[in-house]
Amino acid sequence: MDDNPTPLRPTMTDVGRAAGVSPTTVSLVLNGRDAKISAATRARVLAAVEELGYRPNRAAQGLRLGTTSTIGFLTDEIAIQPFSGPMIAGIHDLMWEQGSMLLMVNTTRNPSRLQAAVDDLLDRQVDALIFAAMGTRQVDFPPVPKHVPALLVNAFTPDRSLPCILPDELAGGRAAIEHVLSLGHRHVAFIAGREAAWATKIRLRGYLEGLEAAGLDPAKNPVYYGNYRIDSGYELTMRAMDVPNPPTALLLGNDQMAAGAYLALARMGLRIPDDVSVVGYDDEPLAADLAPALTTVRIPFYEMGRIAARHTLNRTIDELGERSYEPCTIVHRSSTNPPPGE
Repeated sequence: MDDNPTPLRPTMTDVGRAAGVSPTTVSLVLNGRDAKISAATRARVLAAVEELGYRPNRAAQGLRLGTTSTIGFLTDEIAIQPFSGPMIAGIHDLMWEQGSMLLMVNTTRNPSRLQAAVDDLLDRQVDALIFAAMGTRQVDFPPVPKHVPALLVNAFTPDRSLPCILPDELAGGRAAIEHVLSLGHRHVAFIAGREAAWATKIRLRGYLEGLEAAGLDPAKNPVYYGNYRIDSGYELTMRAMDVPNPPTALLLGNDQMAAGAYLALARMGLRIPDDVSVVGYDDEPLAADLAPALTTVRIPFYEMGRIAARHTLNRTIDELGERSYEPCTIVHRSSTNPPPGE
């Protein structure tokens, strides 16, 4: 027989007994509804709480209220990507402010693992589900009971069965081209990411719209497709500049590719931004660390995460509609100037 049994967790009744008040009075004090309770009684309750080490039983509260104050957060690769932290922070910050917690599962783009994770989170009685992808893409999300709110961030379903929050890549692509055009550039190359990627297609549309609005011929401002990596930015910059009348401004598919462009331009003996202006995309930490600091387009990961958390916690997802877009905005740094000679 155990001579030192584990002490029982103190209850609200124990606190009331120690303070000489009823459990109801304890509850009123702990929940901030003690306007009619004397300061002395309130002080005795709080002293008893501290002495006993009392903590509210969240599980019991959940059973009583029909909620668990917990959100299930499923991701593909966000948890292991260096610049995706703001999305997680946006969700977590708002949940913390509202006294809720986050259960996060990384599914690694494995459909069976995604299904198992959804089932497990539902078994744990989470109040809602949020799924977020690293690169904006289509996902086949498992069916979710109607009483459990579910929302996608940076992802969408083929049948639009779930509401989603997406970055406004169209505005982002247009912001990038309008920035260099406003500086006087008229010969621009767009060194994009993967051709099949949703983000690439939408950014390209914004880029072309900006050119056409300025009365410029898109055929004279070429597009190159890469792979979002540094080596791709390097190789495609070498190709884009190896023409009789090279561009004076380069728009890159992301900041990694922009770093590759920096290396290529340095090898060619060209200075940024005096000889060539460079604009990236994403605004990952790398952008501010490059020399010169990179002008780029910011994806609002933090805001997207915070909005997702707010609507799931408040059960107002229906207010979003099928697709909700958050603006992608230009971040002005030191890698852009008017073209040489102006």
